[in-house]
Order: sequence, then C-alpha cells, then structure tokens
Amino acid sequence: MAAEPDGGSGMRGFYLGLGAVAVIGIAAILYLVLRPATVSIPVNVAVQASDTAGFQGYVMGSPTAPVEITEFADYQCPYCQTFATIQMPAVEDRLIKTGRLRFRYRDFPLSEIHPHARIAAHAAACASDQGKFWPMHDKLYEGQADWVPKTNPAPIFHDYAAALGMNVDAYDQCMTTAKYAGRIQASHDLGVRLGVGSTPTLLVGNRLWTGRLDSDAIIHLVDSLAPPAPAPAGADSAAKGTT
Repeated sequence: MAAEPDGGSGMRGFYLGLGAVAVIGIAAILYLVLRPATVSIPVNVAVQASDTAGFQGYVMGSPTAPVEITEFADYQCPYCQTFATIQMPAVEDRLIKTGRLRFRYRDFPLSEIHPHARIAAHAAACASDQGKFWPMHDKLYEGQADWVPKTNPAPIFHDYAAALGMNVDAYDQCMTTAKYAGRIQASHDLGVRLGVGSTPTLLVGNRLWTGRLDSDAIIHLVDSLAPPAPAPAGADSAAKGTT
C-alpha cells in the first residue's frame, strides 16, 4: 500500500515559508523606515534675506588680527583638499593661533563638475548649527576619496556627524529640509561677483589669489602686510639660557 501523505510535515513547511516571508517583509519595512532620507540640495535657488542675515562665512582666528583672508572653496575640489589637509595646519599654527591672521571660509561649489560639492557644503553648514563646522570641514576633506565616488554620499556624511558626537536627528532634519541651500548659493554668488572662477581662491584685501596655494607663500604674504613684532631685546639669549 502506498504511504499516505504526511499532513503535519506539509503544514510545518507551509508555516516555515510563511514565517520566512514575514521576516523578509519586516526587514524591508525596517530598511525603509531606518534608511537615511534622500537628501537633495537645490542649485540656483532664490536667496532670501534670512539666508544671509548675520552670516559672513565661517571664521577662525582673532577679530583683532591685522590680516584677514577669505577662502572660496569646494569640498570636492582636489586642490582644496590638498590645501586643507597639508597646507592649512601650518597656516593655523603659525598665523591664526598667534593672532596674526583671521581666516574666513566661504562655499564656492562648482556644481557643474563636482556634483557632490553642494551637499558636502550643506553637511558642514548643518554641523555648524551644533558648533562643529571646523571638525566637519576637516572630516569632509580628509575623507574626500571615500565619498566622492559614491552615488549618494549622504550616508557617509551622516556617519561623520555621529562620529563627531552630534545630535544626528537634528542633523538629519537640517539636511533633508535643505535648510542652508540659500546660504550656500549666496556665498557662491558673492564669489562670482568678486571674480572667483576656480577653487581654491583666496581673497586678500581686494586681490584674488588662485592656484595651488602654499603655506609658505601665505606666511610670507602675511609678513609683508603686517610684519611680526620684533622680539624684545635679549629674548634670544634668555630663551637659550644665557645672559
């Protein structure tokens, strides 16, 4: 006689399959809920007065410094990355920390050739809300090789915000609402009016400096504009422990 079908085994297989489908469904729902929201920062937006009220760039250094330099830069620009990671530390140590230079950073995203420059600038602007502009600025340039090839770099920027100890919910809301799109556009438009056409470009007084910027050249420039105060008489001897 032929064996009768095992109804229990069949039902177990049915419920196991149903359970697997349910698990997959739950996982899909969790992914849709927890995945980073799509971030898109518009280009050529209409700038409102509120976009620039009280904002004149991101500043580092003493307000009484005798020289001020404004950098117009693009986070996806390789020369800007070199300047920020290799040249800028010497400028900061020798000029900014010593009170001789006030440094101002302004966004100049070259959106036509650098599609992620504007969203990176916006990530830094949102970090500024939490007092983390310069740490985010540094992370964006240090990690440039990691996020530039990505189709969507927003998740990497989100991870940077978390690593910097930011309130990521507030950061994500700032990003998804494109809160600072107008501010970024205003800085770009200012650069255009001043004659900026490439990055990085430095504005020193009424003169623009472009190209591969070197810290020694910047130090020499500041020295020429505001010579350092001479050391007090006998300072060298005292420093060497002689009389």
